[in-house]
Amino acid sequence: MVSVDIRPPDLALVPHWDALVARAGGNVFMHPAALCAAAAAGFAKIHVLRAWEGDKLVGLWGLGERRAAPFLPKFLASPPYEYAFVANPVIDPEYDVMPAFFDAIAREPTLPKVIQLKLLDGEAATYRAAVTALGAREGQMLKTSERVRPFLGAESERKRSGSTAKKLRQDWNRLSALGAVEIANGRAADGVRASLEVFLTMEAQSWKGANGTALLCQEDDAAFARRLIGDLADRGGASVALLRVDGKPIAAQVLLYSGPMAYTWKTAFDAEFAKFSPGALLIDKVTDALFAAGIAQFESCSPEGSFMEQLWTGRRSTVDMLVDVGARKSAAFMLAAASEHAYAWARAKRNQLRALSWPLPRRKISLSRGLEPARRGSAWRAAVLPY
Repeated sequence: MVSVDIRPPDLALVPHWDALVARAGGNVFMHPAALCAAAAAGFAKIHVLRAWEGDKLVGLWGLGERRAAPFLPKFLASPPYEYAFVANPVIDPEYDVMPAFFDAIAREPTLPKVIQLKLLDGEAATYRAAVTALGAREGQMLKTSERVRPFLGAESERKRSGSTAKKLRQDWNRLSALGAVEIANGRAADGVRASLEVFLTMEAQSWKGANGTALLCQEDDAAFARRLIGDLADRGGASVALLRVDGKPIAAQVLLYSGPMAYTWKTAFDAEFAKFSPGALLIDKVTDALFAAGIAQFESCSPEGSFMEQLWTGRRSTVDMLVDVGARKSAAFMLAAASEHAYAWARAKRNQLRALSWPLPRRKISLSRGLEPARRGSAWRAAVLPY
C-alpha cells in the first residue's frame, strides 16, 4: 500500500533518492539537494510529496506554492522553482504512485488544489501516468501548450554528416590554428566550483550581462547557482565543461546528471570567439566523451528554436497543463486558466517587441556583486508571469 507524506525539502532524503533513481530514472531538478537550494534562495515555498511502500521511497515530486497576482488564489506549480526545466515527478514504475499523489493533495487542507504544470516531458511514463490518474478523478484538466524541444536519445540522433558536421569540423580546425585547444570536464567537487566561477564571469560579460539576465545580475540567483552546482557536485551530479585555447577559457557548459541522463543546463562563451561557434563545439565534444562514459540521453533544457536543434535530430514533446484535483469545479481553476491565457498573450506581445531589436540600456556589472542596481525581478516574474 503506497502512502504519501508532504514535507519541506530535506537533504536527509538523499540516500532514499539515490535508491529510487537507480530503479526509476531521474529528474535532476527534483533532487533533494536542488529543492533545498531553491528553498534556501527563497524562490518558492516548496512542498515535497514523498511516496512510500513501507520504508522504501517509491516516488518524489516537488511542488512550489505561489500565486499569479496578489489578488488571485494560490496554486501549486511544477517545476517548483526558477531555473528548473523538467516538471515530471520521479516514480518507481512498479507502483501506482500518481493517484496517491493527487489524493494526498486533495486531502491536505492547507494546500491549493489547482496545479500549474509546465515543462512536462510529454513522452515520459510519468506524464502518461499523471494524465491517466487525472482522468480517473474526473477533475478539471486543461492543456495550455504542446511543443517540441531538442533531445538526444541516442548517438544516432546527432548530426554527424552534412553541413552541420562539416561546419563543426571547419570551426574546430580554424580554432586549432590559434593555439592548443582542449576540453576539460572534471567531476571533482572543488574543481567544479572553480569552473562554475569561470562560467558565471563569462556569462556576465556576455549579452546576458548587458541585458540583465546573467546569474550574476542578481545576488540570490548567483547564490542559488553556487549552492545548486556545489551540492550536486558533492554527489557527482554536476560539472562545468570548459573549452580552452592556450589555457584561456572561451566557452563553458554547465552540466547536471541524474542516472543515465545528462542535462545541458547553462551555456556561455566569449563573444570574441563567436565566429568559431565555441558553444556548439563544446557541446559536440563533451557529448562524445559522456556517451563514452556511459551517459545514454541528453536533456537540452532548451526551448524550440535553440542552437541545440542544429546539432541534434532528436526531439521530445513538452506539455503545459493546468489541473484541479479538488472534489468539485472551482473558481480558482477558472481564475488560473484566465491567468494562463493572459500570460500567453503577454508573452506573445513580449516576443513581438523583442523582434524589433530595440537597444537595451546597459548597466554596470560588478562581478562580485552583480548588476547595479541589482534587482532583476525574480520575485516579480514569479508573481506576475507564472512560468
